[in-house]
Amino acid sequence: MTRDNNVSVEFDSDGFSIKDPHTQAVKARCRSTGDLYPLRLAPHQSLLATAHASVDLWHCRLGHPGSRVLQQVLQDFQFQCNKSAVHSCDSCHLGKSTRLPFSDSQTQTYFPFHILHSDVWTSPVSSHSGYKYYLVLLDDFTHYVWTFPLRQKSDVLPVLRSFFTYVQTQFGLPVLALQTDNGKEFDSYATRSLLASMGTVFRLSCPHTSQQNGKAERVLRTLNDSIRTLLIHSAAPLQFWAEALNTATYLLNRRPCRATGSVTPHQLLLGMPPRYDELRVFGCLCYPNTSATTTHKLATRSVKLFLHYLMLINFVDQ
Repeated sequence: MTRDNNVSVEFDSDGFSIKDPHTQAVKARCRSTGDLYPLRLAPHQSLLATAHASVDLWHCRLGHPGSRVLQQVLQDFQFQCNKSAVHSCDSCHLGKSTRLPFSDSQTQTYFPFHILHSDVWTSPVSSHSGYKYYLVLLDDFTHYVWTFPLRQKSDVLPVLRSFFTYVQTQFGLPVLALQTDNGKEFDSYATRSLLASMGTVFRLSCPHTSQQNGKAERVLRTLNDSIRTLLIHSAAPLQFWAEALNTATYLLNRRPCRATGSVTPHQLLLGMPPRYDELRVFGCLCYPNTSATTTHKLATRSVKLFLHYLMLINFVDQ
């Protein structure tokens, strides 16, 4: 009552008085003969005539609008309200809190394997070969992508160890930095020891801040969109997502992307443009020759299969 009507209430042994808080003039007097203090006003009496509700009260009445909307309402409508009062709503801070926008990364790379971005994706369906996850590695300079299906997250460390050896042997380059999130499959004593032994900087994003590992997150989205589309177009069961992943990775490296312009990641890393003459539609019908393994000369010379069933047609890079 005091907040809505801008009055003060004074209690005594006979009842209570409702007063103007500034002049202390009595606006209403209510007597009480028992333990309760009933509010009995004459029909002609009203407290609303002097009501000056606060900005906070109107903010609550209007359903906690933003400051811009609240100020517009207070200016456009006639309210008995102290519109110059300082306003702050604790409930809005708790219920509407949002993060500030993330600034673009200013990091620049100048050669392959300067920075590797990495992440692990969990599939809702196990592949027919028993894979439940896959590891993605993205080179920041060339945007070349490598993917590795995994049966367990603990397989990340041996895959990283083998990949670092592959990079050193095939390209003669060290991996200067590895950028990952805070997943335990990455942030472990064994992983830190491996990176320290190779002189590789371990760059971790802040907890619950996947935006700082944005390049790996975006390439995961691109790969998963391609996997989903390949499976839908070929009508293949979802258990063949690992085969679709291999095909999507192969094709992604041979297509231009926004980060590399008209040059493909394949050309930036390997120094030669990709070839497209060996490409086939994922899931198309094929007849592989089986004459070398037939039991007799009257047996069929081929079998009818779909391309996504063939593990040998996954376009392994040479």
